[in-house]
Amino acid sequence: MIGRKNIAFGFLYLVLTAALGPYMIKVLFPDLGQAQQAKQAALAPLQLLAENNFEKDLEPISADALAKADAKAILGINQLNNAQAPIDAIKGGPHAHGNLEAVLNIIVGLTLCFVAAPILFKQLISWIFILGALLHSGMLYLGAFNVPWATKLLDTGIGPIMVLLGLLLAGVAVTFWFRPEVVRDR
Repeated sequence: MIGRKNIAFGFLYLVLTAALGPYMIKVLFPDLGQAQQAKQAALAPLQLLAENNFEKDLEPISADALAKADAKAILGINQLNNAQAPIDAIKGGPHAHGNLEAVLNIIVGLTLCFVAAPILFKQLISWIFILGALLHSGMLYLGAFNVPWATKLLDTGIGPIMVLLGLLLAGVAVTFWFRPEVVRDR
């Protein structure tokens, strides 16, 4: 059964990509917690000023004090946003693509089980999907860990092209060789 390797690869790759997401965030971006604390520390004086003024109807806050508190709060929020941006890039890049390409391998593996295409054609589709996943999301992961050759290989675009080619070939295989459901008389 030719699609079996895609199904096995897909499930194992899905586990790997799902596990690498949280690991990468903790290892590559340990300063996120510090940025969250800095943001809260910067917002605290502004919150205190607002609470004291609104609850006790005190005299108005000076424009200078309010401007300083606002500036510190904005800088604290900006620091947190800057720390969060690379994490969001990983979620939308390697993590999302890795999960998608793992599921695509599972789907194509199951599909190949029901296609009566020539064996070499099915093998071609199978290997194109596995290599496409590794050369696309696999290189995205390695690039996130600053592996320079992975970034150069990713820049060639070969991984996404292979995934698209695999989808096209799988569509052709299903169009011409999908086994119809057998109806048996009882």
